[in-house]
Formats: sequence, C-alpha cells, structure tokens
Amino acid sequence: MSGQGDAATVVVTGASGPIGRRVCALLGAEPDVSRIVALDVVDPPGPRPDRVEHQRVDVADDDLGPRFAGAGAVIHLASVFGPALDDDPVVVANGDVVLARRVLAAAGDAGVDHLVVLSSATVYGAWPNNAVPLTEDAPLRPDPGCAFAVQKAEAERLALEWADEHPGATVALLRPATTVAEDHPGWLAGALRAAAAVRGPQDDPPAQFLHTDDLASAVVTAWRQRSAGPLNVAPDGWLRAAELAALSSTPRLRAPQPVVDRLARLRWRLRLAPAPPGVQPYARHPWVVANDRLRATGWRATSTNEEAFVAGTPAGPWATLSPRRRQELALGATGVAVAGAMAGVVAMVRRRGRVGRATATSR
Repeated sequence: MSGQGDAATVVVTGASGPIGRRVCALLGAEPDVSRIVALDVVDPPGPRPDRVEHQRVDVADDDLGPRFAGAGAVIHLASVFGPALDDDPVVVANGDVVLARRVLAAAGDAGVDHLVVLSSATVYGAWPNNAVPLTEDAPLRPDPGCAFAVQKAEAERLALEWADEHPGATVALLRPATTVAEDHPGWLAGALRAAAAVRGPQDDPPAQFLHTDDLASAVVTAWRQRSAGPLNVAPDGWLRAAELAALSSTPRLRAPQPVVDRLARLRWRLRLAPAPPGVQPYARHPWVVANDRLRATGWRATSTNEEAFVAGTPAGPWATLSPRRRQELALGATGVAVAGAMAGVVAMVRRRGRVGRATATSR
C-alpha cells in the first residue's frame, strides 16, 4: 500500500555526504517539512540544521524499518562509490544495487508514496553515435566496463519496477552530469580528468559539470513537485573541447589509440591515476544531456558549466605555468610511460605474429 506515511517526514539516505548535507539544509527550510530522518554510516561535520535527526545507519546491513516508519517520502542518495573504486569488494558485489533493493523494500513496507532516487547521466553510456544532447527518452546503454553506470542503470530498473508494483506512488530518477564543488571535487570528475590526461587523436567530446548546490536544489525540486520518471540534471549547454582545454590547468597529451588504452590500464593497475578502464569511454565519446524537462519544473542552475568546473578543479602547481611550459613538462614526465606502452603494444603484435606463424607451420 502507499499513502500511509506523513508527508511532513522525509528520510534521506547518504545524508552526511556533500550532496546529502545540502539536501538536508534545503529541506530544513521547507515549511511543509517537520522532520528529516538523516541516515548515514558517519555523522556529518559541522552544525546540524533544525528538524534534522541524524542516525548512524548502514543502509546495506541495518534494519531500515524503524527508520522509514511514518515517512511520506524517501530521498535515496547513498552510494558505495566515491572513495571506493571499481575493484573494491563492495563495488564488485553490486553495492549500489543492494542499497537500492533494501531502500525500495523498506519504503514499500512503510507505505512511502514518493521516492527521489539519485542516479547518473552515465547510464546513457558514452558512445560515438550518441545524440548531442541526450534527452530522457534516449535508451540506457551504460558502458559494460563502468561499474558505476551499470549499477545505476540497474537501480533505476528496480525503482521503476517498484513504482509499477505500488499504484499511487511516484518515483523520480535524477540523472546528473559530472558533479563537483569546492568541498567536493567528485570521484567521477577526478577519474575523467585523469583519463583525459592522455587521449587519442579523436578524443574531444563535449563535457558538462554540475555544481553540487544545483544538484541538491534539483533533488528538493523533484521532492517538492512529486516528479515522476527520469530527470536529467545539468546546466544549460556544455563545454566544447577547446573551451575545456582553456579552463584546465592539467596538460593533455595525444597518442595513438592502442597506446592510450594500454597506458590507461597500466596507470590503473599501478594506481598512478584514479581512472578505472571503464571510465575511458566517458572521456572519449559524448554523453551530454538536455535539461528541458527539469527546467519545466522551474529549476535553474545557478552555476554554469564553466563556473562549476573551476569550482571543482583543485588548483595545483600547473596552474601557475604557461600552456607551453605545461606541455614541455608533461612531455618530459610522461614520455617514458608512453614509450613503454608503445613498446608493449609492439611486443604484443610481434608475439601474436609469432604465434600465428607457429600455428600455420603446425597445420
């Protein structure tokens, strides 16, 4: 059944994270909210807004029934991603899918009639034939090598299935672009930045950057409007490759595609860069989204793509150097790695050639 909960009580999972804290603060200013049950495995830093009851809860293991009891809405922000990486045991075990199943089950038992689920624009996948921009009607084609995108897409499927099984209940699925802020550079932004450091000859996709403040306001808008279905979350427009290069202080090198792929795997295996191989397509192909459906609710981003990118990009020693000097130093620092990757590719081709000749001889 649905409609048993008190609309003035809202449960927020992942409430101590950068997005969760902002969402709780915005909810605390809503006149129709009397109680916010904020769930997370850690306590939030700093002061706590009025009407926010923080409870230390592991959504993956603890009993959610008492926490969801009496709630009219649930905002599900919790995720195993962040500090966790693609080969982390929790990630490998489909951690985000587990969280979604448990939250949906508890919401159903509690009679919650509105859910807001934080997904990601990565569920569209990054493909050469993607529309620019993608609307919510585009098919979900997450890159199979990107655990984050695959798990978010499955969580969406479960949420829509839950909505079908609970007549009268609504589920909003928010699909944000790469999200950043001054206090939250974002693991995805960091991975994409690392992946783009060495790129192939044609790797110049457009990019979007969403400030965490704007994502939090979109979450609350979806809750307030009782939105249903998917909603892309991004500022207007996007950054083209030249614009992104002009804003970035990180040097970028070009190399043949086989070298880029081999070097990406090597950097990940040696933990020289926080970019799992599954992230590489998202630094290579377009996946920018249209925000028309969310804008129709009255939501507006307060930060542009440029402003969000600058806010979420840590300043480093490269920022004080001229573009020419950055390129010179980058070539010197990474030349050995690129040469090694090229040598590896050549060796692999030679080994395959020898195996092919040996097979032909044995026939």
